[in-house]
Order: sequence, then structure tokens, then C-alpha cells
Amino acid sequence: MTITGTAPQLSDRVLAELTDALGGEYVLTSKTARYNRARVPAPFPVHRWRERVPDLVVLPGSAEQVAEVVRIANVHRIPIVPRDGGTGLTDGAVPERRGIVVDVKRLDDIKEIDLDNRTCTVGTGINMLKLNEVLGAHGLIYPDDPASYPCSLVGGRIGTSGWSLVGSRFGHTRDLVLSFELVLPTGKLIRVGDGGGRKVSKSSSGYQLKHLFMGHQGTLGIATEATLKLYPKPEAEFSPFWAFPDFDSAYRCVGELARAGVATFAGAVLFDEWKVDYLRRDDEAYIPQPADVRALVCAVAYGNDDEVRAGGRRLLRIARDAGARYLGDEISHGDWAARHDRYATPLHGRTPAGQVAPMSWHCEDAAINYTNLPAVRREWHAIVVRLRDKHPIFDDWGMFFYTSADTGVDYLTEIDVGIWEQELDDAAWAAWVDAKRDIAAVALNHGGSISACHGSCREGEVDLVPLELGGGYDVMLQVKRALDPNNIMNPGKYGLQRAYEESP
Repeated sequence: MTITGTAPQLSDRVLAELTDALGGEYVLTSKTARYNRARVPAPFPVHRWRERVPDLVVLPGSAEQVAEVVRIANVHRIPIVPRDGGTGLTDGAVPERRGIVVDVKRLDDIKEIDLDNRTCTVGTGINMLKLNEVLGAHGLIYPDDPASYPCSLVGGRIGTSGWSLVGSRFGHTRDLVLSFELVLPTGKLIRVGDGGGRKVSKSSSGYQLKHLFMGHQGTLGIATEATLKLYPKPEAEFSPFWAFPDFDSAYRCVGELARAGVATFAGAVLFDEWKVDYLRRDDEAYIPQPADVRALVCAVAYGNDDEVRAGGRRLLRIARDAGARYLGDEISHGDWAARHDRYATPLHGRTPAGQVAPMSWHCEDAAINYTNLPAVRREWHAIVVRLRDKHPIFDDWGMFFYTSADTGVDYLTEIDVGIWEQELDDAAWAAWVDAKRDIAAVALNHGGSISACHGSCREGEVDLVPLELGGGYDVMLQVKRALDPNNIMNPGKYGLQRAYEESP
């Protein structure tokens, strides 16, 4: 086999070194193993798939083995890409320059559950669903709850600085991970956190390095172990669901819910009329609503039974005063429970002409202040409509807006686009990249971010990252060059190759 890196390689020697470090069964070179780890749920130009297939895959079983793999790659100048659950939507785990994919799924052990200090320490290859099955026996939960909850892994959540559906109550990944162990691009193993001890949540000593290594999309290292913050398993859940005749009244309602100060409030989401139309026509995603329903709002509250009852009454009163129609307990609880199942519904879809077709799904997500949501919504839909009119393989699957904190200051704002991926060609892909760039520009023009949870390292939006970060992007380049002098760690992402094209 040939290993394609940034310099000529002695492939037999590299294979021998990796085999010595891991054992032959954990160094995978088959076409199946490599192709399966070049794919993510985001739309992908299938006709160009071969360009992004790794040369080999390794499955280390310990932090020390991860460190040795990285050390070998660094010595031989071979690109290396961490892969956790592979659920990311901005190609963070796709090997743009081939090389070695480090699949961390074997690092899935629970090393400690500290019942008194309410923490657990785990390998980063563990899944939140499986972790909570164990924690539930102790009356505890780890409340990091993405839409991909059943299949994403702790390490991927760190690498993307993930966003949680119930973050308004418990915080997001950056708040819930107290510390983690990280293999740097040179193979050195360090631990970063909020304090000196791995279970400490606050320190004012030195730089806050934990946040530097969160959301880096695998460009600065590989997380191997994490210590997580735990919460009591809620006694009660209340998930009201309301219908509205128009977007504006639903928009006002979700703002009032977010600003109400209900302590058990864990989050609310607003679906616009485009999203409601998509959910009506999809075979599996939703129970159809009457034609007069043009927008939906759902919320969720967690906590002790008496607290949830009191808070729930306030939420119901706010919605009633905003003109909402409560849809009943059955559909409310059923919809919230099905939220995770929908991560797979875009396996099929319908074209604008109504033809059933296998379609992939992509979402552009941004953090947008509440007051700017209506304007961003109008401009984003207009961009996708223009794209769809020119290339009918695209479809607007609507928008939703999720509270990101209990104050309602900004919202995860997402537009979902269905793509008949088998029909993609270079022209359609170029149009899609242009549309993504336009969507990102709208977010920045309205004072938002390019991404609230998935990252922004794909073609299109990545071009605007320096514009969003300003002088901070120059610091990113300096950090990348200092920590990864040979540019082996996920090269090509975030445009960080610029750090090696300019004089230090």
C-alpha cells in the first residue's frame, strides 16, 4: 500500500511500527474499513469520494497507544485524523489529505463514578446513551444531550464543543466536561481543565486551556479520557407542545418562555412554517397537523416533581397568553421522546416535485440573538430557494430555533437542506458551497456566529472564519504552528494551512 502524506513515506516501515504499537488486528487497511471511516452524515460529493479516503485506520486501546500512533505519524510527517462517532456535520472527521484515521471507539471504559463529588471519569470513546444506562442505577445522569445522543461519543463532543438540547438547564459540553486528557500533535500526553485537579470546576491560575482544546475539530490533538459533571436524575419531565397560526406569534411566545426565569426550564424550540410543511410530508418524521398550524413551539422542563409542576403551570400560562393551542400530553411527550430518532429520518425524502428519493441532510447552524431571528430566517430561506430553483436536487426542509441558555440571549438557528446526493455533480456542489458561504455571511451581518454547535470547517463557511474571529484567527494560526509544527493533525481544516505558508 502507499501512504500519502505531506512528504515521501517508507510505508512498510510505518506499517511495521504501527503494528508493533497496536497489534496487527488494530491496524486496518481494507477498503471497507477505510471507506466507512471517510463518511459523515453531512452531504458529500459522492463522485469525489475517493479523494478523501484514509490510507489506513488504527484502533488504539489506551491513551499510551494513541500517543505512540501520533508520535509515529509526527516522525514520518503523515496526516492523522481523529474519529469518534463520526456524527459531525462539518467534515471534522473526514481525512482531506488521506493519512491515518485514529478511531477511538475502543476507549469506551468507565474508569470511575464518584458518587460524593458527582463526577465520572470515562474513556472518550464512550457513548452518552450507554454511559447514562450505567449512571441511572445510581440515580445520576450526564445531561449532554445532542440530537445524535444515541450514537455520538464523548470525544467527538469535546472536539466540536457540542451543543445540548437541554443546555438551558444543564449547560453544554464546555460546561459539563470538567477536564480531559489530550495527546498533542507531537505525541505528548497532557491534561487540561478548569482547575488543577481533574474534578475542579473553577481556577483563576493561568490560561483557560480547556476551552482552547474544545471545538478544535481534531486540529490540535486527540482527547483520550474525560472527567464529567453529573446531576441527579430528574424525578419529573414536562414537555408541552403548542401550535400557532403564524410564525410571529410563535416567535414572541418562545422569547417569553426563555425569559420567564423558570428554574426547571431546560429548553424550547420554535419550528417555522417551512419546517412544519416538511414534517407533514415526511413519512416517518411527524404526525400531520391541521392546515391552520403554521408554526410550533415545544419546551421541556426537568427537576423535582413539585418544582416541575409549579414551573409547568407558569409555562402553560405564558403560552396561553401568547395565543398558543396546547396539543395535549400524548403528542407532546411523544414528540420530545422521538427527537433523537429523527437523526436518521433524512435517509429518505422528497424532491420539490414530490418524487420520493434517497436524500442526505445538511444543516447550517448559527448562534443568533433573539431580536435578529426573523431577519435571518427570511434571508436564509431566500438563499435556499434560489439554490433549489437552479438545482432541483436541493430542498428547503425548514428552520428551527433552539434556546441556548436560560436567558434567551441567543438561539441555535438552523436551516435544514435535503440533497439528492446521488445526483450531485461538480456544478451543483459548487452552487451548494456558494450557498453555504452566503448563509454564513448573513449570520455574521446580523452579529451572529457561523456555527453554534457543529463547527465551520467545510467548504463555503470556512472561508468566512477569519472574518468572524478577526484578530483571533491570527492567534489560531500561531497556536496551530506552535503545537503542531509539522502540520500532521487533521491538516486542511479551518484553513489552518496558512500557518505554514507564512513566515513564523
